[in-house]
Amino acid sequence: MPYDVSDLHKGVKVQLDGEPYLITEYDFMKPGKGQAIYRCKMRNMITGSTTEKAYRPGDKIDQPDLSEKTIHFSYDEGDGFYVFIDPNTNDEIRIDEATLGRNVYFLEDDMECSVLLFNNRPIEVTLPVFVEKVIAETEPGEKGNTATNTLKPAKIENGYEIHVPLFVNQGDTVKIDTRTGEYSERVKKATI
Repeated sequence: MPYDVSDLHKGVKVQLDGEPYLITEYDFMKPGKGQAIYRCKMRNMITGSTTEKAYRPGDKIDQPDLSEKTIHFSYDEGDGFYVFIDPNTNDEIRIDEATLGRNVYFLEDDMECSVLLFNNRPIEVTLPVFVEKVIAETEPGEKGNTATNTLKPAKIENGYEIHVPLFVNQGDTVKIDTRTGEYSERVKKATI
């Protein structure tokens, strides 16, 4: 069922030219004379590109065929594909590296994720907000240096690079925010 333009607002998902879009900005203008104008800035949920559209009262916009389901990461198939399992049906869902983006660095066996499907095609995977990873390499921290505003580069086991405070050392376990891909806090110091 199509949306009426008066039902739109920031955060609503619509379909344009057969693709899903998320409304990122919405503005209603009523000039002194003439018809009102609804201006929308939208981001393509597949490509990430943005566009602006203007609508008049009474215009209709299609709703996209979106569904969300919980899945579990199973394994890296190779060739840029990752296999997830739907726990309700035991069906395998193959998702490519481009769709996953940097999330590939944070996947763990049997990790529960959420997948957004457009016409039954995966377009977005959401991981738990935080993951814990071990620092595989970084420069040694200086004893007593607990400054948190000075950062240094560090890599986790799979080569993903983050910036951590000076007191974090190789072997420490850190919490990473999967939404930003950045260090959040040290969870455990390495045992020497």
